[in-house]
Amino acid sequence: MPGTRKLSRPTAHRMSMLRGMVTAIIEKERIETTVTRAKDAASLVEKMITIGKENTLAARRRAMAFITKEDAVKKLFDDIAPRFASRAGGYTRITRIGPRRGDAAEMAVLEILQD
Repeated sequence: MPGTRKLSRPTAHRMSMLRGMVTAIIEKERIETTVTRAKDAASLVEKMITIGKENTLAARRRAMAFITKEDAVKKLFDDIAPRFASRAGGYTRITRIGPRRGDAAEMAVLEILQD
């Protein structure tokens, strides 16, 4: 799954947070988060889009095992994955937007490209 970043959380909490982030990115196609979280979530979104490009029942079930909402899986397979049918990778973009006001954490926008 994601790299070796622990994000100061136990494994179950970290995976739950990343599953929620991936679901939100697929639904909204753009979220604002910290740079470290964005890097971990981006790798998972890329894997989900690659699974979506297969467009088989088995692939849909694999995506459903990770993504928390059925509507998000439908959008992944019907809208997002076909957009990248001829592309081999690089489906997301991370743009740094500066420090957060409260704790000065480096913030970023993670978005799915409009290809």
